[in-house]
Amino acid sequence: MTTIDFETGRQLTRRWFFQDCGVGLATAALGSLMAGQSYAAPALTDSMLPKQPHFAPKAKRVIYLFMAGAPSHLELFDNKPELAKWDGKAPPAELIKDYRAAFINPNSTLLGPKFKFARHGESGAELSELLPHLAKVVDNVAIVKSMVTDAFNHAPGQIMMNTGAQQFGRPSMGAWSLYGLGSESQDLPGFIVFSSGSKGPSGGQSNWGCGFLPTVNQGVLFRSSGEPVLFLDNPRGIDRQIQRESLDSLRQLNELRLQATGDREIAARISSYEMAYRMQASAPELMDLSNETKATLEMYGAEPGKSSFANNCLLARRLVEKGVRFVQLFHEAWDHHGGLVNGLKDQCGKTDQASAALIMDLKQRGLLEDTLVIWGGEFGRTPMVQGGNDGRDHHPNCFSMWMAGGGVKPGITIGESDEFGFNATADRVHVHDLHATIMHLMGFDHTKLTYRFQGRDFRLTDVHGNVVQKLLA
Repeated sequence: MTTIDFETGRQLTRRWFFQDCGVGLATAALGSLMAGQSYAAPALTDSMLPKQPHFAPKAKRVIYLFMAGAPSHLELFDNKPELAKWDGKAPPAELIKDYRAAFINPNSTLLGPKFKFARHGESGAELSELLPHLAKVVDNVAIVKSMVTDAFNHAPGQIMMNTGAQQFGRPSMGAWSLYGLGSESQDLPGFIVFSSGSKGPSGGQSNWGCGFLPTVNQGVLFRSSGEPVLFLDNPRGIDRQIQRESLDSLRQLNELRLQATGDREIAARISSYEMAYRMQASAPELMDLSNETKATLEMYGAEPGKSSFANNCLLARRLVEKGVRFVQLFHEAWDHHGGLVNGLKDQCGKTDQASAALIMDLKQRGLLEDTLVIWGGEFGRTPMVQGGNDGRDHHPNCFSMWMAGGGVKPGITIGESDEFGFNATADRVHVHDLHATIMHLMGFDHTKLTYRFQGRDFRLTDVHGNVVQKLLA
């Protein structure tokens, strides 16, 4: 085996080649790489400006209410009277053949639904008694009862729901949206994330990461109380003028390096510094809910200065009004292996009112028509019991979500499951199909919004996915 010393190795690197062989060659090579992408990227300095998708979009922005931990579809959306009759009995052998559970023995007895259901609105959608506020706006909503996924543990399930793959390192849906459409906001990030509940999402920052896409497409985690972003304020002794002069000097140095190397990440760094400077003026005022009307605060159940899912929903509306492209709210609190009844009462009490208020508020402001709202978790819960007689295990074979606005057909319910809510039996919607549909609503052919990385073209749906036509208005 031949040994190459450090200096020789350095001279053979691509970075050295681009840096020392001239700006013209580096720029030509970068342009060649960019020309090979199915969706051409704009100039580096303009990477966050609004862009035209493949066709006219129905959804110009997205608010994704991610119920991390996986809420039980059997207690919220998918009423199963037959399951109630089987309560305490072993499941049919053919139902659980070759079934792989996360924790329980598949032979665990069946657990009947714990709450009553009723039909609501002109659509007659069937909802649990735990969702009285959603019931009032259900005619604006499309419910999907036949979702399926490949993952049955939280971190892989969340990452798959957000990136289309169970492995770390792929770009999130929010990052793809920003890459494809750019941002309409010059003073705020185009992709903003909030987190509430008992803890952060199990999949961590990979849920809103940019993967191999340029860093400017990364989601930015905001806090709903205090400083919106940690260390956003200047340290003592540094005023606005000193900061501006420092940033100008730093920008000049970074631009020299950018001209020498053509490195996209340097452009991203310049952009992030300038965005942070503008956010110092815009973000604190935007995050201050005290200037909302009393009626609006009461509608959401929001309390200024208090961190909550309700506050985050109201902030999401304010953000999309300011041109933010993608806002995602993670509420990690639905993992009810035990304490199912009290846990669902608690979490629905914290989320149902604000979720419904968001739909009403967007609609009365004329924003719902082109704002896509999504609600759902990473998978469902088993019909079999866990935790004595008051819990359910993870379940990827069937679960429920809902969508509203942004080109979604309102007042419909699609998909069916079997009599136990175990398998999706009609209009099966895989995670890849959901992603293809969301991309379609945003104006993209999901097979053509791609990014070349390590010798192949990647996309959110990988090599899968079909648009769910029944969901389209």
